Amino acid sequence: MRDVTLFTLANGIRVVYQHIAHTKIVHCGVFLDIGSRDEDFSNQGIAHFWEHMAFKGTLKRTSLEIIDSLESVGGELNAYTDKEKIVFYASVRDSYFDLAADVVTDIAFHSNFPAEELEKERGVILEEMAMYLDDPDDSLQDEFETVIYGSHPMGMNILGRKDTVAAFKKKDFIDFSTRHLDTGKIVFSVVGNLSPQQVEVVSKKYFEGIKSQHRKLQRKKINGYTAQHVELKRPVKQAKCGIGRQSYSIYDRDSRYPFFMLVNMLGGPGMNSRLNLSLREKHGLVYSVDAHFAPYSDTGMFAVFFGTEPRQLNRCIQLVQQELNRFCEKKLTDKQLNAAKEQIKGQLAMAEENNLSLMLMAGRILLDLKEVPSLEEVFNRIDEVSPDDILRVAQDMFIPGELSYLHMIPDSK
Repeated sequence: MRDVTLFTLANGIRVVYQHIAHTKIVHCGVFLDIGSRDEDFSNQGIAHFWEHMAFKGTLKRTSLEIIDSLESVGGELNAYTDKEKIVFYASVRDSYFDLAADVVTDIAFHSNFPAEELEKERGVILEEMAMYLDDPDDSLQDEFETVIYGSHPMGMNILGRKDTVAAFKKKDFIDFSTRHLDTGKIVFSVVGNLSPQQVEVVSKKYFEGIKSQHRKLQRKKINGYTAQHVELKRPVKQAKCGIGRQSYSIYDRDSRYPFFMLVNMLGGPGMNSRLNLSLREKHGLVYSVDAHFAPYSDTGMFAVFFGTEPRQLNRCIQLVQQELNRFCEKKLTDKQLNAAKEQIKGQLAMAEENNLSLMLMAGRILLDLKEVPSLEEVFNRIDEVSPDDILRVAQDMFIPGELSYLHMIPDSK
């Protein structure tokens, strides 16, 4: 069992530390409960742009000093933005933990958005947008999110639009962070071979000076779901397809666990997933096919993605629907369910062996659920899932008329 320490600072920022013996590396990250869904049409892309600009200068470091700060001691510094989170994180030898905490808090809370760097980074993001458009797999997922969530911020591309990216100024970043930052919704996650006292001292040193602040704006609620069928023409050779719908939120424990298991059986990373066995192994129609379940605070998204020859697109869709129907029509046997439980437990246990992934997972879970369940507790929740639970969520989620479809087909021009 992992040794976990949790505590809350006076300003509301929470800290989670997981002790791992026999490692020389510390992974730490600052998790902000701010993401692209906190934008609107007029400032689409600002959360991601803010994440980029955080590295471009602070009150005490230039952009080059930020780059060199951890790289010079063999460490790594990174960040990402998604629908509901901005995360800044670092990996260093344990003797440089203090420095890593200093740097991640510096860029997360003390950026000064220098004008000359703003213009350079604007060009970088526009190039990132062009690169994204050249990758049909990435653009397929983003386009599918738009199909599922429409004009709601959850359906907007995280990178933004060219016109919004071209217009952002320093004041926009300051206003956005002021309106959405909430110290009660910030987590500092640490994994390494340190004492809890070391982590507490360093956490207080760099976080207690951050003024308590509360979110001024509420997130726009999800306002229903209607199945859509969308076809897009793109300069691709394969036909790409997304099939799915809105699904369960991270707080829906009764349905989230069985659906997580169901999606893993359907199209998880195992080569024995039902979709892989059907579309690839049996019929040879795809190179890869995946099923995903992404739960958020008040919604979730279920999706199946694959690419195939254009003439085989309809056949592949039929095969996917057959597999969905199998889960709806026949209850799993105890033997089938037990095998699925053992497979997903093994996958989770192996994922926890990666200490960076463990740190990132703990930060996200604590931010969302206000707890960090042990692997044993997760296993117990998996063991509670019954064949009836799997059948219930399958019949709830896999109704043909409620599934959305996105076809990305080759442009004939």
